[in-house]
Amino acid sequence: MTPAMTTEFRAAGTDISERRRSGVSKGPLMDIVPASDISGMNWGADGTLRIGAYTTIAAIAADRSIAAAYPGIAASAQGLATPQIRHLATLGGNIAQRSRCWYFRNPHIACLKKGGTDCPARNGNHLYHVAFDLGPCVAPHPSTMAAALLAYDATIITYTRSGLSIPDVLGDGSNGTADNLLQPGEMIRGIELPKPLDGERAFYKRAISRAYAEWPLVEICARAVIKDGAFQFIRLTAGGIAPVPLRLKAAEGAVQGKAANALNIEVAAKLAMSGAKPLPMTGYKLDLLEGVVRDVLEKLAAS
Repeated sequence: MTPAMTTEFRAAGTDISERRRSGVSKGPLMDIVPASDISGMNWGADGTLRIGAYTTIAAIAADRSIAAAYPGIAASAQGLATPQIRHLATLGGNIAQRSRCWYFRNPHIACLKKGGTDCPARNGNHLYHVAFDLGPCVAPHPSTMAAALLAYDATIITYTRSGLSIPDVLGDGSNGTADNLLQPGEMIRGIELPKPLDGERAFYKRAISRAYAEWPLVEICARAVIKDGAFQFIRLTAGGIAPVPLRLKAAEGAVQGKAANALNIEVAAKLAMSGAKPLPMTGYKLDLLEGVVRDVLEKLAAS
């Protein structure tokens, strides 16, 4: 008996259209109408922000209020994909997009995410895959916005649930059969961002293999409050290195409450690699990770 095909949601279709052309995705579609409850940005009287899932990445990247309050969110939106894609792609679609692994994208190759029994990338070509091996699938999660939202403790709202953290929606990397933990038919309505901290600053940086239109090899979103020359608050999140966006807690701990100087920053950069388990072809990502973390921390300290 053939299993029933799951209906997929389509907003801008920047991902699903390509998957359907290649034959990776089939079955019925449900087009999303840009209704008021899933579009635009709404600021709360308490300084919080709600962004509808249908809001485009370009709108987030260009919004001056977001850049002032949540500069890491704005910079992450500005850095991903191309201007053409950013003007179509939606926030919800970016969070819920499917794996970019070339084995997953090949309709003639079975993999865990398509009902297969193993991950062909693990013993195949995994040059752009994970450096933190957390589960059976070794494809990195492709969402830049999810990594940035993790840095800001954002919560996700669906039509059936609210208050979901990024790990609640994307998991911990141990489930290799799915790109997210959304239930069948569950759609993201928007995200909520807490009020920014007083005096906080942020930077975003990615290392890529070419100048434009590329998914990052490593990307970091960093937030900090620096007072009296010391890190009073620090948050470092990374994308491109694991099946899910990661908080670099060991690196955070190395500078939390300590002087924002070169010595402490160097220690934090090296501790960013804590817990890494690179694949035979992905060890280079750890060098990139160390360098990008060092760079963003130096920029935070100097800003």
